[in-house]
Amino acid sequence: MWRSVLECCFLLSLTTSALAAEPNPTGLWQRGDGNARVKISRCGADFCATNVWVKDPSSGEAVGDVLKMMVKPTSATMLTGQAFDRKRDLTYSMELSVQPTNMSSRGCIVGGLLCKSVSWTRIR
Repeated sequence: MWRSVLECCFLLSLTTSALAAEPNPTGLWQRGDGNARVKISRCGADFCATNVWVKDPSSGEAVGDVLKMMVKPTSATMLTGQAFDRKRDLTYSMELSVQPTNMSSRGCIVGGLLCKSVSWTRIR
């Protein structure tokens, strides 16, 4: 019986350690091209990236646009899953690689045939 309890506690400690090391994309980010800034925050169990500043809205981007990211950690720096763009009515496969001061995102549609990668810098 004690062995079962010890195994349970060991597995629980591993799970807790993995959760503590979960990548955290929340905060303010500037896109690598300097044309947009987003605030990423929790929205329920998911993350929402909301445009808070757009330099040139002629491409269809606007302040207030939201990308809902339904992603889960796959490593200490990677989140993967899907993202939904309500404005364009598109669902993307999504990967986020999160570091303390930078992040890269990769979104794909059409079964991975059309993909776009973007670099981000954290704004303090």
